[in-house]
Amino acid sequence: MKLRQWSVILIASLGVLMFGGCHKGESNSTTSESSAQPSKPTASPLVGFAKDLQYIKNGQFTYIYVFSRKDGKPFQSDDKDFLNINAPQIVDRVLTDDKMKAIAGTNFNLEEGNMAALKKRYVVEDYSGR
Repeated sequence: MKLRQWSVILIASLGVLMFGGCHKGESNSTTSESSAQPSKPTASPLVGFAKDLQYIKNGQFTYIYVFSRKDGKPFQSDDKDFLNINAPQIVDRVLTDDKMKAIAGTNFNLEEGNMAALKKRYVVEDYSGR
């Protein structure tokens, strides 16, 4: 009979040792605490003009200009050539998806260059510092 008691005690002790280390309750309390806090809303991804403008802003240019044709038509290849010839100081340029605007970044003030010629052909908006 003593053997039987010792075997029951031994099995019970092993059970306590094996399952006593589980802390499932703690992980649930951490999860419930973190889910109780409101999450920060995520910013919606930029699209269109805003995305293209942000791309140029990320270049950390001193001057950012937006060009659009005075007649309201999309940019053509000759418009791109005109910008390359009359504003060679432009470092980076992106054409919006609808090809209605060209957003340009430079560290040169185009007012000191050929801005008069550019303004004859395009509506020019200065986005520097915005």
